[in-house]
Amino acid sequence: MTSDPLEPVLEAVRAAGLGTLSLDLSGVRDKAALMDRCARALELPEWFGRNWDALADCLTGLGRAPGERGRLLVVSGWQEYAEAAPQEWIVAQEVFTDAVAYARERGTGLEIVLALGTRP
Repeated sequence: MTSDPLEPVLEAVRAAGLGTLSLDLSGVRDKAALMDRCARALELPEWFGRNWDALADCLTGLGRAPGERGRLLVVSGWQEYAEAAPQEWIVAQEVFTDAVAYARERGTGLEIVLALGTRP
């Protein structure tokens, strides 16, 4: 039994042929920290410029492993950032939304969800 309440959902997603990525924003309070966390968690390329346009480019270019129908990115721990930097959080959500829309238009299968609550 896992202590992560999202694990059963992630297992079901993987069973459906989607890869999963996690972005835990716990402790993130500003844009610089958000960009650093994205770079590490999503293993973004060295050219990632740590700005909104570069994040959008990287999200729309997230590859998927052979045999995967797409990817699900689960963003958790985002509430602290949303409270500390509400305008930046609005922009981040727009970047996420645009990346998903771009992926849907091209059939590349990226979905991004914001997890409510906290993860262990």
